[in-house]
Amino acid sequence: MDNKLNVKDLINVGIYTAICSVIMCLVAMTGVIPIMMLLLVVIAPVLVGIPYMLFLTKVSKFGMILIMNILTGILMWVTGMSYYALIVGTVTGLIAEFVYKSGDYKSKNKGILTYAIANINLWANYLGIFINSEAYFSTRQQFGQEYIDSLTKLLPMWMCPVLLVVDFIFSLIGGWIGTKVLRKHFEKAGIA
Repeated sequence: MDNKLNVKDLINVGIYTAICSVIMCLVAMTGVIPIMMLLLVVIAPVLVGIPYMLFLTKVSKFGMILIMNILTGILMWVTGMSYYALIVGTVTGLIAEFVYKSGDYKSKNKGILTYAIANINLWANYLGIFINSEAYFSTRQQFGQEYIDSLTKLLPMWMCPVLLVVDFIFSLIGGWIGTKVLRKHFEKAGIA
């Protein structure tokens, strides 16, 4: 078996990155309502779980998950979310690669865990608020002071690890739902 990524692999990465990113961006757009900003790590992981798990049925070579995470991080950054998603996403994408590879690209449970690890880049979008809220909110003045005050109240520093845990848990749930919805695709791909 050829372990080098080919054009078909890269096309799959591109297609699934686009699908997952559109879903994430649509959910992120609801963040203009402060409480929805918190729920980003609840709603997006569940909705993205189905296409991501379908993507994993196409993964059989090292690098595809990492490339997807890097592309997703770049898209988050250029759409005004946070460059932290690119940094964290690169690290978690690499870890996710090793996790999925350890199951020989065939383990459904490792696939779910892979999704949860790779999806930590979603949580990374909050890091700008926790690390340097003044700089973060300086780019969101158009939302008004009431929005900034509401979000500041909803996101005290102790929420940073809470959001990480919530993101991870709901990514596990989204991955599990994805495997249930796509059971026939997993069976066809030989993933047990």
